Amino acid sequence: MEREFDFEKPILEIQKEIEKLKLLQTQDKGDYHRQIAELQKKSELKGKEIYDSLSPWEIVQVARHPQRPVLYDYTSLIFDDFLELHGDRCFGDDHALIGGFAMLDKQKVMLIGHSKGKNVEENVARNFGMARPEGYRKALRLMRLAQKYNIPIITFIDTPGAYPGLDAEERGQAEAIARNLVEMARIEVPIVSLVTGEGGSGGALGIGVSDIILMLSNAVYSVISPEGCASILWRDAAYSPEAAKALRITAPELLKMGVIDRVIPEPPCGAHRDHEQTALAVKNTLLKYLKKLTSISSNKLISKRFQKFCAMGEFNK
Repeated sequence: MEREFDFEKPILEIQKEIEKLKLLQTQDKGDYHRQIAELQKKSELKGKEIYDSLSPWEIVQVARHPQRPVLYDYTSLIFDDFLELHGDRCFGDDHALIGGFAMLDKQKVMLIGHSKGKNVEENVARNFGMARPEGYRKALRLMRLAQKYNIPIITFIDTPGAYPGLDAEERGQAEAIARNLVEMARIEVPIVSLVTGEGGSGGALGIGVSDIILMLSNAVYSVISPEGCASILWRDAAYSPEAAKALRITAPELLKMGVIDRVIPEPPCGAHRDHEQTALAVKNTLLKYLKKLTSISSNKLISKRFQKFCAMGEFNK
């Protein structure tokens, strides 16, 4: 059953009216096309009005929606010939962070991303998109492979954070992420990252040191979850809405601060309600930036990437 948000109730009421008219049209063969079209337009306008005024905490809820498109949705909707590559050649294979060769139109790319599921069984199998060290080491192995064959890299970020379990710490979680930060800074091929849902802490940064960082309009990108922040600052997770606002984790705020480079608008009622339209917007944006980046020399690419991340964190006294 699809999750319903309280702020979406006006949209859902219009949708119910549309379904009633469609049922009547089927049963008595009446012509309700005009009324249905008017209600659909009304639904889109209401959806845009609501989603344009969401609070940061409400955006967090949308970013976590179980029906939001995940990496496997994008591989089927905008990529062709995805060939998944397995293992870190050190410990094992991590199903929470996957990657492999793919085609984006006529451009061969190395696609790497966090892999969430759509239900409990899938999420358990993929550890809810929380990668262990072998996931980050696998990602780095694939990035080096892309560099060897001069293939651009695309990373999809969607994770609550790196897995904090004892086994992950024993195998060097912090070192694996830190190694990726260093190595990604000097990879000699273009890297484009897209935050599609949650971009949580070092788990997101481990595949996020990129030339261009894109973000869907209802995604979030933060150093810590609002719940974690509230538990530290207020000793109470009930303050999560206040924490979400204080963290400035929404796409417009991050664009303003220069943390990301572009916001990709989602359909009026969110990506979870229209996977195809979302995927099309993502595809067009990726192609646009890949075309720009592939024309830049590797030395200039690395220099600009370094300058980009050094400029983050500036403040006014």
